[in-house]
Amino acid sequence: MPLSAATDLPTGTVTFLFTDIQGSTKLVQQLGIQRWTALLQDHYEILRQAFAAHNGTEVNTEGDAFFVAFASASDAVAACAAGQRALTAHQWPEDAVIRVRMGVHSGEAAVVGGDYMGFEIHRAARIASTGHGGQVVLSDATRALLQGGLPEGVTLADMGEHRLKDLAQPEHIWQLNIDGLSSEFPPLKSLDYTPNNLPTQLTSFVGRDAELTEGARLLDGARLLTLTGPGGTGKTRLSMQIAADAADRFKHGVWFVALAPVTDSDLVPSAILDALKIQDVGNRKPLDVLLDHLRDKEMLLVLDNFEQILEAAPAVAEILKTAPAVKVVTSSRAPLRVYGEQEFPIPPLSLPDLSAKLTLEAMSQFEAVRLFIERAVSVKPDFQVTNENAPAVAGICTLVDGLPLAIELAAARIRLFTPEVMLKRLETSLADLGGGARDLPARQQTLRGAIEWSYQLLEEGVQTFMARLSVFAGGATIGDIEQVCSPGLDIDVFSGLETLVEHNLLRPDDRGAEPRFFMLHVIREFAMERLRESPEGDEVRQRHAHAYLELGQRAGPELTGGESLKWLERLDIEHDNIRTALTCFRERGEADSALLLMSALWRFWTMRGHVVEAVANVNQVLEMPGSAEHRPEQMLGWEAAGGIAWWAGDIDRCTVAYGKALALARELADDAAIARNLYNSVFPMGALPDVSPSLPVADEAIAKFDALGDDLGGARVRWLKASILVQLNRHQEGYELGVEANEVFRRADSAFDLAWGNHTVGLAALRLNRPDEARAAFVEGANLLLDSGDIAGQTIFLGDFSDLAALQGDAERAVRLRGASAALQQATGSTLEDLMSDSYTTRQDIASMVDEATFRELFDEGARMTREEAVEYALEEPPDQIDTELKPR
Repeated sequence: MPLSAATDLPTGTVTFLFTDIQGSTKLVQQLGIQRWTALLQDHYEILRQAFAAHNGTEVNTEGDAFFVAFASASDAVAACAAGQRALTAHQWPEDAVIRVRMGVHSGEAAVVGGDYMGFEIHRAARIASTGHGGQVVLSDATRALLQGGLPEGVTLADMGEHRLKDLAQPEHIWQLNIDGLSSEFPPLKSLDYTPNNLPTQLTSFVGRDAELTEGARLLDGARLLTLTGPGGTGKTRLSMQIAADAADRFKHGVWFVALAPVTDSDLVPSAILDALKIQDVGNRKPLDVLLDHLRDKEMLLVLDNFEQILEAAPAVAEILKTAPAVKVVTSSRAPLRVYGEQEFPIPPLSLPDLSAKLTLEAMSQFEAVRLFIERAVSVKPDFQVTNENAPAVAGICTLVDGLPLAIELAAARIRLFTPEVMLKRLETSLADLGGGARDLPARQQTLRGAIEWSYQLLEEGVQTFMARLSVFAGGATIGDIEQVCSPGLDIDVFSGLETLVEHNLLRPDDRGAEPRFFMLHVIREFAMERLRESPEGDEVRQRHAHAYLELGQRAGPELTGGESLKWLERLDIEHDNIRTALTCFRERGEADSALLLMSALWRFWTMRGHVVEAVANVNQVLEMPGSAEHRPEQMLGWEAAGGIAWWAGDIDRCTVAYGKALALARELADDAAIARNLYNSVFPMGALPDVSPSLPVADEAIAKFDALGDDLGGARVRWLKASILVQLNRHQEGYELGVEANEVFRRADSAFDLAWGNHTVGLAALRLNRPDEARAAFVEGANLLLDSGDIAGQTIFLGDFSDLAALQGDAERAVRLRGASAALQQATGSTLEDLMSDSYTTRQDIASMVDEATFRELFDEGARMTREEAVEYALEEPPDQIDTELKPR
């Protein structure tokens, strides 16, 4: 921001006004510089009169923008109303009407060097940026100060909450409606206007004006923009801000992908799919699913912390090749080295020349100094920069090379030290630490020194706590932190968390159901080194791994119950910690624990579209040395392998895996396991051309479960037997057995089982000419799968509804749903629609209901539906006028 020309700026609670002209760049090009300059001067005079008439203090102007401060919120609002009325009344040329947007916000800000500084200034500017020409928008803070004291002829309209492009918490925005002027405007230009998952930030974005401008320019001309530089230069924050500023240019959104927890380059496509909330993966390669999804999208991907998985760079190149309207911004310590990459080295923040005699006013214009001041004020609101301490502040910023993270770490200590004392301590500490990491670049040594300095200032117990926290990948909840970190710790966990957050060494995230805490990547690297050096490192890693084994074992049985969606979402969040735990077990040779974790989580992997990863995991774990020594755990491992193979459509491997599990169960003389694996073995047998041999196996399983008094296990086998009976055209028997199983599922509140039970009952009802019963069963089953988050199962029900529509004579619905089902099968990689349902009508039967051109048109319409659209369409009530008489088989 340019130097202020104002004196005697209002202090305390101030109302800030930002204005600018809509479409000014286009007007300059259209009018030419001479005509534009004349109109701009008219605009200046009109607004300055309005501001002066209502006690406004002009802080500065830049181009066509004003920054004005008011001691009174009501004066600011009156000035806006007067200014907009005067602009509207002015006789502008027909081809050059000047329309000004205005944004108003109230708060406290420090005055440093004759200029305002602080988060409230940034917030005011961002609020103004959401508006349109002729519109006045206000923050809720300003509205509260008005207290009914609105000027005559104006009212407020509630525009709701909006996320601003500074990525801070949502802001409640109001519109000032001015009598006689238009109150109809397009939607506010906030982040809510574009789909995105950009993380909320707890602090404002300071400086980097030149880098933001250059980043926007480079992104205009490049498909891949890579921000490079050492850790702590602010690459992540800058990449997010570039993305936020460009958000409205991408129809399908801006998506942030945190890659810091990912150490296996093969998992990068899965991480991107997770960020996009895409679980329709099945047994296809995640990269193939990702490419299919992105192919026709206008989207910006922000891939953060790419340096540790540079081997995944070809996947990024493939994305750019396949999806021409997708752009990628990456942050990395090194470029990706792929075709078309535009590298953007990020320099440190601008620094003053300490050898020059700079005034306080001049010194405060340097970005590094501004960042220190703003962060220091946020920690200690009464902190002030004076002529006396300004050289020390500049010295601190220079000593840490203008690295944003190092400056923030230093500013967080302003509660403890004056700038002068802090500078002396840093000079000594960094000199002592300088020889410790000579293989690192100079600035990286400086950053590590700054982190080390902050670390050394912690009490010993907090140092230990910080090192232990590094074991978590992707953050952790307070409960998990207590379980893993508190044993033997000589400080209270809550006080430790508070201390680390206060000192910027730990970041809170309260966007979820419960708060999580995480470390920035570079700080976690430092803390992990401390943990590796500690004699307790192995013990902490083992405790972490077993904590997530315990979570997996709690979650596994719930994935087929009434709260499956809650548990699936919890496992989604903890997936990086789960991966870390499995890696720990493999590295430590804990085959039994690895088998248990895999057996607990296999259904999560299949239900959430991680089938390829699941196959790799199961192969690695089953091949671990010593796994055969743990026979009960190995049996569970083979059961998991069978389930994964089933959902991957690999019937041969499924048969082998379940066969090995059954053999181990018999060897262990475990009747419950024998019953369970007899049941499992029926699945691949039921997918063979001749399903009749599966019936005696099912009967043996039923007898086993009944002897054990396991009603739910017995009901599951009865359901599976009912499905086979339907395939054998023994429809009435299948229907009755399916209904019997459903009664048990309802009593047990087993939503997963009841959904599949309804699939079978519905198919049997179709064959028995009972369309109303079939529809009721299909509707209930589909809704249960929607509620549980089971994506793969929804494929089956789309086929069911297609069959129902066809047999009711509704050809359009039948063909559309068949197209939707086929597309979802392709997206998920699931072949279960073909393996299990043996649809009552075939695709050829449906094709015969309409001519070829109509069939292709309707089929393609269904295939273009999203999964959500297809399921909603399937669940719609069918038209009353269709022929409901079923066709004979």
